[in-house]
Amino acid sequence: MLPERRERGSASVEFALVLPFALLLLLALVQVGVLARDRLLVEAAARAGARAAAVEADPARVRAAAMAAAPTLEDAWLALELVRGGGLGDPVTVRVRYDDPVRVPLLRWVLPELVRIEATAVARQEFG
Repeated sequence: MLPERRERGSASVEFALVLPFALLLLLALVQVGVLARDRLLVEAAARAGARAAAVEADPARVRAAAMAAAPTLEDAWLALELVRGGGLGDPVTVRVRYDDPVRVPLLRWVLPELVRIEATAVARQEFG
C-alpha cells in the first residue's frame, strides 16, 4: 500500500510537463496551415496577374487583378514583378513575392520572423 501513495500524483505531474510541448506542437500546426493557405493565395495572385498582363498593358491594373485574387494578403508585404517579352504572342511573366509574418507569438523564437513565399505564372500576350 505504501508504493501506491507515492505514485498517486505522478500522472498529474507528467501531464503538466508534457502539456507545454503539446500546445507548442499544436500552435506550430496552426502556423503551418496559415502558411499553406497563404501559399495558395500567392499562386492564385500570380495566375490572375498573368491573365491580366496578357490582355492589359497597364501594370497598375495587373497588380489590382493580382490583389483581387488574394484579398486577405497584406498589400505592403506583396511584391509583383512583371516581365514582358515584346509583342503579340510573346510570353508575359508575373512573379509574386510575399513576406508572410509568423502570426503565432510563441513560435517567433523557433521560426523566422518572416517567411518568403514566391510564385511565378506565364501567359501569352494577346495584344501587340
